[in-house]
Amino acid sequence: MHLIMPFRGLRPAAGQAAAVIAPPYDVLSTAEARTRAAGRPFSFLHISKPEIDLPDGTDPYADSVYAKAADNLALLLRGGVLQRDAEPCYYVYRITAGDHVQTGLVAAAAIPDYDSNRIRKHEFTTVDKENDRVRQIEALNAQTGPVLLAYPDARHIDALLEEAARGAPDADALADDGVRHQLWVLRDAAALSALTRAFDALPALFIADGHHRSAAASRIAASRIASSRTAAARGLTGQDEDNANRFLTVIFPHHALRILAYNRVVRDLNGLSTDAFLDRLGEDFAIERLPTGSAPASPRTFHLYLPGQWYRLTLRPGRIPVDDPVAALDVSLLSDRVLTPLLDIRDLRRDKRIEFVGGSRGVMALQERVDDGAMAAAFALFPTRMDDLMAVADAGQVMPPKSTWFDPKLADGMVSHIID
Repeated sequence: MHLIMPFRGLRPAAGQAAAVIAPPYDVLSTAEARTRAAGRPFSFLHISKPEIDLPDGTDPYADSVYAKAADNLALLLRGGVLQRDAEPCYYVYRITAGDHVQTGLVAAAAIPDYDSNRIRKHEFTTVDKENDRVRQIEALNAQTGPVLLAYPDARHIDALLEEAARGAPDADALADDGVRHQLWVLRDAAALSALTRAFDALPALFIADGHHRSAAASRIAASRIASSRTAAARGLTGQDEDNANRFLTVIFPHHALRILAYNRVVRDLNGLSTDAFLDRLGEDFAIERLPTGSAPASPRTFHLYLPGQWYRLTLRPGRIPVDDPVAALDVSLLSDRVLTPLLDIRDLRRDKRIEFVGGSRGVMALQERVDDGAMAAAFALFPTRMDDLMAVADAGQVMPPKSTWFDPKLADGMVSHIID
């Protein structure tokens, strides 16, 4: 089995991409999704967040929600808003956000390579979130949320993608957040083969975002393939099995992906006064006052906001582990040197005293959370780097929760993968 393969993508019909594409399902609340989809009957949010079409207060994990997703997908198919390509294709996908441009490949990746960790993971998943994605995929018989992957340095692949994106795109849409999404459909047999061979030669791919989607795809593949092997009357072919054993991905060069900081705000100082907290911080950090709020300009430096004042915290020499890629991450250093020993915040997933703010909101959003009295302190971090993420994945380790915020986000609805 090849690492990646072309597939018959389900995508917006000509001229419909702008009406269809939507933010990923997991970055909007139900209320936000309902607002974003208002007046947009073709928005993919009706499929990815179908509770918006059900009465207020509907449990987003109710059976009726997944059934509504299937109904809404069928409606767009019947109306010709979404169409499926007749033959397997690759799709070159370009995202432009301001002066940031990243060009990648939409492909069906091999689940056996995910299971064997050739497609590297760096996060734990939770059963509840996996179950949600399993039910969504099963209801639609399709993977509609692409998994964001990165490939290591391979300039010949970069060149192949740039060459494929030279002409006019098959889809060109400006999302409501001002981000431009473009798609080129690649049908040429020689170009398809060249890309397949080039990816086969790579040692690994890396999951950047989408661990629950990939885990859910793996579970469904195992179930379907087991069923096909014990129920020959279904008439499934080897090609069917191969298709069921793949998952929807968009793969970018690692150097093109942009990671923003995932900042932290805490509700209290664990009984410490401001002066006592600063004194304790001074054991591990050099502390200096800042005239205004800003993001750290380099790793291993943190900007702290306490009521009325910003500070720069710089780790003192000898405080950074050199032989552990997880412990050396900025998010780990903050936890190990501040959150756990000083504030007694030990479980980032469950402790209600800490919240996380994506870097796209800026540092002033952190200051506002403290100034309005909701939080006692805010920490602005330097973004995790792709090289750090890949080092953790290569070591078979796991990143701490809320380590990365990839921006810009992929658009749901640009291309989906039907599981035949």
